[in-house]
Amino acid sequence: MTDQPLLDEIKALIKSSGPMPVWRYMELCLMHPRYGYYVSRDPLGREGDFTTAPEVSQMFGELLGLWTASVWKQMGSPQFLRLIELGPGRGTMMADALRALRVLPPLYQALHVHMVEVNPVLRERQGATLSAVRNISWHDSIDDVPDGPSIILANEYFDVLPIHQMVRLENGWHERVIELDGNGRLQFGAAPEPTPRFEVLLPPLVRAAPVGAVFEWRPDGEIMKLATRVRDQDGAALIIDYGHLRSDAGDTFQAIARHTFADPLKAPGQADVTAHVDFQALARAAEDVGARVHGPVAQGDFLKRIGIDTRAAALMQKATPEVATDISIALKRLTDTGRGGMGSMFKVLGISEPRLTGIAGLSDLEQAGGN
Repeated sequence: MTDQPLLDEIKALIKSSGPMPVWRYMELCLMHPRYGYYVSRDPLGREGDFTTAPEVSQMFGELLGLWTASVWKQMGSPQFLRLIELGPGRGTMMADALRALRVLPPLYQALHVHMVEVNPVLRERQGATLSAVRNISWHDSIDDVPDGPSIILANEYFDVLPIHQMVRLENGWHERVIELDGNGRLQFGAAPEPTPRFEVLLPPLVRAAPVGAVFEWRPDGEIMKLATRVRDQDGAALIIDYGHLRSDAGDTFQAIARHTFADPLKAPGQADVTAHVDFQALARAAEDVGARVHGPVAQGDFLKRIGIDTRAAALMQKATPEVATDISIALKRLTDTGRGGMGSMFKVLGISEPRLTGIAGLSDLEQAGGN
């Protein structure tokens, strides 16, 4: 045995049952009931492995709160609204959003907050951050959230849902697997037989991919749940994540530890393993169940459309020179398209019930500005 119990367990599983598909490996790394990355620690911030947009600046959550208010008004200002966050981190984004929403008492009174979180460490942090919120509850899955008009926020949620990887070989597309090399170390491999007729399901861009190309896909179950919910019960969902606008070939499976990239096969359960989100696939699945899709657009464009520059200027006006500099740096990080910026890497997709024809920040500029 080593000091890596999950690695030992995965090796034992491969020895007994054969090579393991990438999706199963990713699922074990993140959600193993004892050793999974997301069930055992707080991964956020300087002391953790990565930093999310809400941790960069309060402006991010505040603007999503104002976006929520805009959508609520478009829904006809219902007297009861479920505000649902998927994978809510430390509760920072929700706390900032609710602070912004306090200026609108009719909406604030209408809210019941639902946090979908499986990590007990983070649930505790969220409870402390949101201790003053009166109507709040926690759930393991969105399936457990009661029915009703809803606005759903999902920031960096879809990137950790397990992916299937397919690799193109001479005789077709094979499921990519994790196997053991001659020294007993984990390595990538491919299932011996191709997946029958897999190319029929592929987007046109991918069908012409060369031998050796990798294509990633996620099952549509989670996005279809969100889309069906807002279609049937009124409301909208906002998905923010890093990924690509068009379905294409490419290997994006990666690990992040201590804010740097790491080998995803080296220390299972001890690093965050993710893959880019295919926004075209999300949009297609949502439209297939009859929801309306808005966007996607780049995060920088979305935040500028809903007023981040104005909010930053207002905060800087009241701040000390040092704090004003911090706000300026945070603004740049959230909206810039260059190295270190999140502005173009991250995309924003809206999904709503069909009657909501335009949503702030995701429709054309004039409509977004008018909401």
